This record gives sequence, C-alpha cells and structure tokens, in this order.
Amino acid sequence: MVPGRGVKNPVLTYQHVSDIPATFVADPFMVWDNDVWYMFFEILNTETGNGEIGLATSFDGVNWTYRQVVLREPYHLSYPYVFQINKQFYMAPETLMAGSIRLYKATLFPIKWEAANSLVPGKLADPSLFYYEGTWWMFACPRPYHHDTLRLYYARDLSGPWLEHSANPVITGNRRMARPAGRVVVLENEMIRFTQDCYPEYGNAVRAFRITKLTPTCYEEEEVSVSPILSSTGTGWNASGMHHIDPHRTKEGRWIACVDGLSD
Repeated sequence: MVPGRGVKNPVLTYQHVSDIPATFVADPFMVWDNDVWYMFFEILNTETGNGEIGLATSFDGVNWTYRQVVLREPYHLSYPYVFQINKQFYMAPETLMAGSIRLYKATLFPIKWEAANSLVPGKLADPSLFYYEGTWWMFACPRPYHHDTLRLYYARDLSGPWLEHSANPVITGNRRMARPAGRVVVLENEMIRFTQDCYPEYGNAVRAFRITKLTPTCYEEEEVSVSPILSSTGTGWNASGMHHIDPHRTKEGRWIACVDGLSD
C-alpha cells in the first residue's frame, strides 16, 4: 500500500491540535457525509494523560483541517470506530478503563456524542464492529497489555444483547494476529479483518486476514498473500511502526484509507 498521488504524509500531526496540549494523535477512522470526509482520532492529552477524541475534516481526502475535541471522559478514550446506520452516526471507541465497551450516538453530528449503551462488560481493547448477513459482529482484545488474544461477539441488534462466540477466544497466544487494527471491510464476496502485528513490540505492522467462515458456532480465517500491508519504513513519519488502517471504497469505485505511523 502506497500514498496516492499528491498526498504528502502525514496529513495531520499532534502539532495541528489547537484546543488541548497534545502528545500524539493515533487510531484514525473516517466517514463520508454530504461531500465531506470526517476523520475521528485519538489525541493524547499531555496534561491529563488521557486519550480524547478529536475531529478533522476534508473535502478531497488529501487536505485536512483540524476542528476540535468532540468527546472526552474522565477515563482514557481511543480507537473511535465510527459508522452510520440509516442516517444515524454511532461510535464505539475503546473505553476499557470504564470496564465495558460503550456505544455512543451522535446527537449533533459530528461534534456532540452521548453514551447510548454498554455492549459488553470487561476491559476490552479496540472493539471492531461490522454487519454481516443479518447479524452484528464485534472483535475485541481482552488482553490489551499483551496483545495476544482475540474474542468475538455477536448480536441480532446493535444495542444487544451481545453474546460470546462459542469458539472464544478465537485467537490466543499470538501477538502477531490477535489485536484489531482498524475497520473490518465487508465486500460483496469477502470480509477482511486487519490486525496489529505486535511482535517484537506493539505497533510494529498491520496484517490482513480474509474471513472464510463466520457463524455463531464457527470462525475461520486465512492471511492474505500481500500481508503485512503496512509496516515501519525506517525513516520519516512512520519510521518505527504502523498499527492502524481504515479503508473506504468511494462512490467512484476507488479506495481511500487513513493510517497512522510512529516516527521514533
């Protein structure tokens, strides 16, 4: 995966954040609405040590303008997995310090959000939701400081009840393919799950897996041939690692993705 023509990365850094002191930005997720790209991402607040959710906008996906912090809590927030259902916007950020996965609903998109439901109890990292064949599915990492385990949940309705997959944990003891790394892509004939390769250390690269079987009682996947799709380059803004991707197919049939990178 390479940058598109005319794109000079990074398009956004912590230095663009103007309303709070920022240490870094990470975990970008995008949605497209009324000819505007909206990108939500973690900002680490230097003063509090907590992650907050920031917003940037773009008309072309190349030139971005930082707007403001749109969500903060007394605890750390990251991984703002944003999506739209029937013109309503939702966000399922990482809220592991709250002791559950919490779903937020936009009351005034894109700047105001309120907690709508608590989906799954536990300290779970990087919840990644998607809809497939009449069912909601969600991956999450229950060992966020080890990065080696993946659990799968499902529900008939977004608000729940959410149930444990019978094969849980679907991955255990593997730091290279367990922890989610961005939006699950559902296409006409396949589903792709992205995962953080946390070996030898966290944030090293992003791998891609094709989901080949998904039912409430069975889960199977295989790594795609071009994986890893993102990795450290040894120089510049992503010299030391890359650990996130959010790809989107545009109405013209092209692809656009936001990623993050570690420079040192």
